[in-house]
Amino acid sequence: MNWQAALSLFGSVVIIFLIGLLASRSQKESKSFVQDYYLGGRSLGGFVLAMTMTATYGSASSFIGGPGVAYNEGLGWVLLSVTQVATGYFTLMILGKKFAIVTRKYNAVTLVDFLKERYQSKWVVLLSSISIVIFLFSAMAAQWIGGGRLIESLTGLSYTSALFIFVMTVLVYVTFGGFRAVTLTDAIQGSIMFIGTFVLLIAVIVAGGGIPSIIADLQAENPNLITPFGADGTLTPAYVSSYWVLVGVGVVALPQIAVRAMSYKNTRAFHRALIIGTIVVGVIILNMHLIGVFARPILPGIEVGDRVMPLIALEVLPPWLAGIVLAAPLAAIMSTVDSLLLLVSSTIVKDVYINYIKPDATRKKVQQISMGVTAILGVIVFLMAVNPPDLIIWLNLFAIGGLEAAFIWPIIMGLYWEKGNKYGAISSMLVGIVSYSLFQLFYPEPFGMHAVVTSILLSLIAYVGFSKGMEKKVSIGSKLQ
Repeated sequence: MNWQAALSLFGSVVIIFLIGLLASRSQKESKSFVQDYYLGGRSLGGFVLAMTMTATYGSASSFIGGPGVAYNEGLGWVLLSVTQVATGYFTLMILGKKFAIVTRKYNAVTLVDFLKERYQSKWVVLLSSISIVIFLFSAMAAQWIGGGRLIESLTGLSYTSALFIFVMTVLVYVTFGGFRAVTLTDAIQGSIMFIGTFVLLIAVIVAGGGIPSIIADLQAENPNLITPFGADGTLTPAYVSSYWVLVGVGVVALPQIAVRAMSYKNTRAFHRALIIGTIVVGVIILNMHLIGVFARPILPGIEVGDRVMPLIALEVLPPWLAGIVLAAPLAAIMSTVDSLLLLVSSTIVKDVYINYIKPDATRKKVQQISMGVTAILGVIVFLMAVNPPDLIIWLNLFAIGGLEAAFIWPIIMGLYWEKGNKYGAISSMLVGIVSYSLFQLFYPEPFGMHAVVTSILLSLIAYVGFSKGMEKKVSIGSKLQ
């Protein structure tokens, strides 16, 4: 075990853990447990909002899986990945003030709360809840695996032992801290990510003898590594363009991102978050994927792509500094894990238990069930992550696409099209989920693009068609009466 690196890394984790516990103490004085635990009291400032969106979106896929794919594919994957620069900007611009105003009017704590009030349909709530639970289990499994891989590479422990350490750390502080703990620690984690990626990229460039030398080495190994088309030429313009939807504008439909747009405290915070979030996401995503490509000449022959980033950090940095820098991706993974855990927990507790099982549950009962469900979910995902794939990015992208296919039109059209109704929302979710699942199974790249693009187009047709069709049917029925 590399003790210096391990101590630096775990020291950072302990600090984050303590901040989470302090945040949980302040929560006890709040009048609304549900508002505080799941939404932080709607009191986030601009900097914290930007960092919590960055840290939540910047997951194991971005910081462990992404550099691993870039290592294999070359600069073409860097070009594809920078579509994520628009993530925070489009999310806040599309949802923005209107979403915050409407969700406050509805007193919505979760995305499903918004959909429930907007469409007044039990089936919309149940479909939404099922979609969140199913697809976010894949996303959470990817985060557990990423955290386990990082600690495994750094410490030399077995993967299972490393995974157990990571899971226990996250479960304790998110179970007792809730959303307020998540957002406060996100501000620190986002800052670590921003600085850490700069430090590691510079160290990799120096170790490789400068950028011209690294590019020459890549070209000598495989000229395709320095083209937009990937190592084997599979990154076609249509495929790369489809990622503008998957990890760019489509991210507006992700429940774990959308809930952030409910939580800022005023217009000034909103505008500040737009600027800071766009800059920070752009810098971090570009740096991390360049590190993955530039690591190839320095550490050739890495078989498990998810180990590229931690191994290159140990190679080019002093052990103590590697531990601190690796706190950046670990912080990102922890942020995404705790956000997803809270999202699935809130879906089960707030959207199903309180709405349909026990609406008059006491505050103490809700608190007990929320913490219990969060802990149980973490244990289940741990069991799912015990036998991991070599690259977790595909698990995460599958989850992202499924959530976008299910939610993008019920959210956007629900905000901006008054004629949208429950029939359109239900049909849109069903068509989106079913078509996306079928494409993934039998035809994963229709028309040379990621399956999410076709599924989103089909779900839009379903939303508009059923909203208009059922509106006419209801109108005719009322006239006949």
